[in-house]
Amino acid sequence: MKSLWNDQEASQYPGELDLRVYTSRLLGRDTTLVLHGGGNTSVKITEKNILGEDETLLYVKGSGWDLETIEAAGFAPVRLNHMLALAKLETLSDPQMVNELVTHMTRASAPTSSVETILHATLPYKYVDHTHADAIVTLTNTAAGLNRVKRIYGNAVVIVPYIMPGFDLARLCAQAYAEQAHKDTLGMILMNHGIFSFGPTAKIAYERMISLVTRAEQYLVRRRAWSLPAPIVGIPNEPQRLEIANLRRDISAVAGFPVILATDSDPNSLAFACRDDVAVISQQGPATPDHVIRTKRLPCLGRDIDAYAAAYKAYFDEYAPTAKEPKTMLDPAPRVILDHDLGLCTVGRTVKDAAIVRDIYQHTIEVILRATALGGWQALPAKDIFDMEYWDLEQAKLRKSGKPPQFAGEIALVTGAASGIGKACVDALLARGAAVIGLDINPAITQLYKRPDFLGMVCDVTDEAAIASALETGVRAFGGLDMLILNAGIFPPGRRIDVLPIEEWRKVMGINLDANLILMRETHPLLKHAPKGGRVVIIGSKNVPAPGPGAAAYSASKAALNQLARVAALEWGKDGIRINSLHPNAVFDTGIWTDEVLQARAKHYGLSVKEYKRNNVLGVEVTSRDVAELAAEMCGPLFAKTTAAQVPVDGGNERVI
Repeated sequence: MKSLWNDQEASQYPGELDLRVYTSRLLGRDTTLVLHGGGNTSVKITEKNILGEDETLLYVKGSGWDLETIEAAGFAPVRLNHMLALAKLETLSDPQMVNELVTHMTRASAPTSSVETILHATLPYKYVDHTHADAIVTLTNTAAGLNRVKRIYGNAVVIVPYIMPGFDLARLCAQAYAEQAHKDTLGMILMNHGIFSFGPTAKIAYERMISLVTRAEQYLVRRRAWSLPAPIVGIPNEPQRLEIANLRRDISAVAGFPVILATDSDPNSLAFACRDDVAVISQQGPATPDHVIRTKRLPCLGRDIDAYAAAYKAYFDEYAPTAKEPKTMLDPAPRVILDHDLGLCTVGRTVKDAAIVRDIYQHTIEVILRATALGGWQALPAKDIFDMEYWDLEQAKLRKSGKPPQFAGEIALVTGAASGIGKACVDALLARGAAVIGLDINPAITQLYKRPDFLGMVCDVTDEAAIASALETGVRAFGGLDMLILNAGIFPPGRRIDVLPIEEWRKVMGINLDANLILMRETHPLLKHAPKGGRVVIIGSKNVPAPGPGAAAYSASKAALNQLARVAALEWGKDGIRINSLHPNAVFDTGIWTDEVLQARAKHYGLSVKEYKRNNVLGVEVTSRDVAELAAEMCGPLFAKTTAAQVPVDGGNERVI
C-alpha cells in the first residue's frame, strides 16, 4: 500500500480542519481501506466560542458522509470535555449517547456525529483515523488472528478484543489504551473490526495508517495469502433473464415489497459461488460489524427463498429472547444470494442499496479467500451478528426512514428514451423512485444520465436480437421488469396515399407496429413476474381516433398498435398485467416534430406555427412532460383497476370530441 500524500495538494488545505478533510479523502480513495461510508476520522481543534472563551472541539465525521468526498461541513463539532466526562460513566445506553452527542454539538446544522465519537475523544491525539482495512480484517477473522497480530506488530499497536460499537467499545478502548500504550504506540487494532491510527498531524496519522496496513499486507504476501489465483470457470452464455425475474419475484414476496436484484456473473463471483466449501465459508459471518449493518444477514445459497426465510425466522427466534429490549423482526428476505449459475446476486430496496451490498460482499469474498488461504476463515459468532443487526441505533434509523418513493424497488423500460416524450418518461419514472432502462437508436442514450438507477442502451427496436440482448442486460442489472412504456416511433413527412411508396409504408409499420409487437412478446414473461403486477403504457396518437390526410402510414400504424394493445389487455389480464394507451397530439418538443414537419403541417391547416401549436379546444400547448407525467401515473395505484383505457392528452381536439 502506497501513501497518496502530496505536498502540493496538501498546501491547498491550510487549516487543521482542511487537512482533516484532505487526508480523509485520501483514505476514502482506497476501497481496500474504506468502502461506502465505512470508517471515520476526527481532529481536535481549540476555538473561541461565542463568549470569547477557548474551547476544544472534536470534529468527527458525520453520519451520511463518505470519506472519499467529505467536506468540512461533513464533520460534526462536539465539545471534547463533555465527551471525556461521558467516557468516565459506568453505563450509557445508545439512545442516551446519541442524545448527548447531538445536544453537545456547537453547530445545529451539523450531521449527527459517529457512534464512535467518544472513542475518538478518549484517544490523546490531535488526529485520529479509523478504517476497516481488508488486510487487517483478514488477519483478525482467523482462528489464530490474535497471535498473528501480536507477531506482526509487537507492541506498536494496542489490541482490543471485539465488542459491539458504541459506548462500551469506547470504554474498553480507553482502558486498553491506558494499559498497553507507550510513547512508540502507532495505532490500535480492534479484532474483527478494523484499525485506528493517530498522530499530532494529519500527515503523520495518515501515513501511520498506510504503514500499519502495509505490514499486514506484506505478511499476507509472505504467507501467499494476498494475491488470489485467477478463477477458472465458464461464463454462462444462455439467457437467464426469466430465471432472474422469477427469483426477484420470490424475494419480493418474502420481503413484502418490490426489490432490486443485481446479478454479477463475473468469473470471481461464479467461482466463489461454485466452491465445494461455499456452504461453510459463506455462512460464518460478514467481515466487519459495519458489513453486518449493510448486508443485514448471511448469504442465501441457491434460490430457495422460502427455506431461507424460514431459517432466518428460526435464527431470530433463537436470539431475540436474549436481547435486552424486545425486537421486531426485519423482513426475512436475503440481501446476498450465491448461485452456481447466476453467481453473486445482491438485493436492495433501491439500486444504490443493492450496489452497496454488492461492493461489500465482493470485498468480503476476497477477505474470506485470503483468510482461508492463511489457514481458515473465522468470523463473529452468530450472537454478535444478531446483536449488530438488531442494534438499537440501527433499529431507530429504520424507524425514522420515511415512506419509500412510489416506485421504489421497481423497474421500467422506456423506448425512444433519448429525447422528447421518452426522455420525459424517464425523468418522471426516476423521480418516482423507479430504476429505468432506456432504449434508443441514438447513441446519446448511453450518456443521458450518469446515475446507478438508469441504464441507457443503444438498441434498434426493429432488431429482435438487439431487443433480446438489451432485455438480458437490463434484467441482470436490476432484476426484472415491472413497467413498459412503448414510445419509440417515427412520423414521416406528409404524403397522400396515391403517391405513398411501399418502402415508406413498411418502414413506418416496422418501427411503429412490428417493433412494439416484438417488445410486448419478449417482455410479457418478465411482466408476469412483476411483484405488483405488470403495467404497459402505449404512447399512441390523436390520429387513432381522428386521422388526418397525408398521414396514412403513421395513422394506420398507430391504429394497429392501439388494436394490438386492446387484444393484449384481453389476453394478459389473467396475468395481472394492465395495458393503457395515451393519445397525445401536437407535442412539439419531440424528435418527430422537426421544423420541416411542423411548418408543413401548419401550412396544411392554413395556420402559423404559433397558432398550430395551440390549435386545440383549451388553447394550450401540450409538452412532453405533460404526457410523461400521465404515463407514469398510469403505472401507479390510481389506475390499478384500469386496463385497455385510451386517454387523450391533446388540449381537446374538436374532431376527437
